[in-house]
Amino acid sequence: MNKLDLMPLRFERLTIPPGQVLVTHDGGDFAFLNQTDFRRLIEDPADLAPHIRDDLLARGFLHDPLTATTRRITAAQLATRKRFVAEGPSLHICVVTLRCDHGCDYCQVSRRGPSAAGFDMSEETARAAVDRIFESPAPALTIEFQGGEPAFAFDRVRQIVALARDRAGSDGRPLTFSMVSTLQRLDDDMLRFCLEHEIALSTSIDGPAALHDRHRRRPGGGAFDATRRALDRARRILGAEAVAAIATITGDALDRPDEVVDAYVDLGFRSVFLRPVAPYGFARRQPGLAPSVTGFIEFYRRALDRCIEHCRAGRHIEEAYATILLTHILTPFGGGYVDLRSPAGAGHGVLVYNHDGGVYVSDEARMLAASGDHRLRIGDVHTPFRELAGSGTLRALLAAGLAESLPGCWSCAFLPYCGNDPVHHLATQGDPVGHRAFSDHCARHKALFRLLFARIAANDAEVNRIFAAWIGRRQPAEPGGDIRLD
Repeated sequence: MNKLDLMPLRFERLTIPPGQVLVTHDGGDFAFLNQTDFRRLIEDPADLAPHIRDDLLARGFLHDPLTATTRRITAAQLATRKRFVAEGPSLHICVVTLRCDHGCDYCQVSRRGPSAAGFDMSEETARAAVDRIFESPAPALTIEFQGGEPAFAFDRVRQIVALARDRAGSDGRPLTFSMVSTLQRLDDDMLRFCLEHEIALSTSIDGPAALHDRHRRRPGGGAFDATRRALDRARRILGAEAVAAIATITGDALDRPDEVVDAYVDLGFRSVFLRPVAPYGFARRQPGLAPSVTGFIEFYRRALDRCIEHCRAGRHIEEAYATILLTHILTPFGGGYVDLRSPAGAGHGVLVYNHDGGVYVSDEARMLAASGDHRLRIGDVHTPFRELAGSGTLRALLAAGLAESLPGCWSCAFLPYCGNDPVHHLATQGDPVGHRAFSDHCARHKALFRLLFARIAANDAEVNRIFAAWIGRRQPAEPGGDIRLD
């Protein structure tokens, strides 16, 4: 065989399984090697056993200088993973109102009471927002309605849907809608409108009733029971799997992972998205509310095991964030998740149109503005898209979100599957680049990747089947089909 050259790679020494080294490259392929074979790969690949050498050649870690095949394949893999770079924002979030009847103690936004005046999006603002949305060059468009509670301004939802449908008729691009809601204020007429226009719904359920009601308070109490009744009503009209849900994990949930997952199974969900309290809005005023990174990871490990246990028993329940990460690891696609990409998705994959007409690079940027930090407001709904996209703020943010150029990221073995979050680092460290040694975003994702790679390395046939089923349910997004899972 010709002498083989070593291609650029990154590596991580794993503690589980012990003695294994994970190697990855920019195309996203990976391999597990013992310490001896890893040293042989670096020092002289000819010393590797033939079957290991051939496998590493096929995976793109070795290159035959007499052919350009490896480089062409790796370049094609990288182009597929980064295809979003040339697309522009496809996810457009319209905050139609700040009014809400809940008083969640970790609320990320500056909510207002149901009768408050001056916090709904105007007709003029909605019309201008739709104009900006259709100026985006993305090959597909998603409009997501947020609040507050969008049901309090549902006439504005109807208006935006009608305007967007009319524009899409001549535009020709795929158009989808989603809405984040407690569900409780959506009456049958609203739900039938959602059915007619295929508006996907997402809500929040934090686990069993006692845990949910502790943090998601509403007048008269009983938030969990009210959500369960509203969920039943929505499913009756929209279908059994028409509503997705997210569990926000607080410190007092850390010893209850089985109960959180079981609550979703009991409610008939086939997916649960587990995320820790975010450092925005009201949550910033309660430092003890959010779990530590180590506490959350231990909770997550046990919750993931519980999901796998249910699946082994024939009850399908996926952990949605694991599915996103596994899609990044096990397929050549990015999955369309705007919060975990490089360059960062803020402003490049998503734009937010606030009720007052302000345009922000992400929902988290809007949350920062509610706390008095308006640096990530890039214009208003009357600013042409070309000016919004060319703003100095957005250019600086994209540079801060290019993980391949950042200290602590460029050499990380998990880089092909990860991304920097400049808005999070601006909020927590005062700098959009951030410092990896003090970044909870970095620490949490490294731990999550180690956890998943340990499961993959164990090569449990049943777990592999379960992971494949999870990925199969969440098909790779079409170009421009960005998602957030809020």
